[in-house]
Amino acid sequence: MTEETTRPPERSPRRGMCAAVLFLEAITLGLTTPVMISVAGVDTGTALTVGLGLTLLCVLLAGMLRAEWAYLVGYAVQAVAIALGLVVPMMFFLGVVFAALWTGADLLGRKIERERAAAWAAWEAEQGSR
Repeated sequence: MTEETTRPPERSPRRGMCAAVLFLEAITLGLTTPVMISVAGVDTGTALTVGLGLTLLCVLLAGMLRAEWAYLVGYAVQAVAIALGLVVPMMFFLGVVFAALWTGADLLGRKIERERAAAWAAWEAEQGSR
């Protein structure tokens, strides 16, 4: 009697790590809104639109990471976060930190997924040769 084994449902480590970065970045970008208003002197409407708009974009994008295009949009968000440093200078630093975290999560997640697929392929080949 042979046992049929199938792959367990897999969670994407890439998607999980990138979503975590986006959620943390959403908090940071949301907190830049009052800083833009009180410290940088940005018009309230503009600050709300930019700060909360980027916050909402990060949260929505975290949920869309099943699609490959969402990762490219994630890189664009990182560029905008760095550019926000023109208004709030601390965002140069924070933007670079989040860009590094985003890039690391993306690249490490891809590597884990490749290695996981190779391990499953080797296991399945071993099972087929028995």
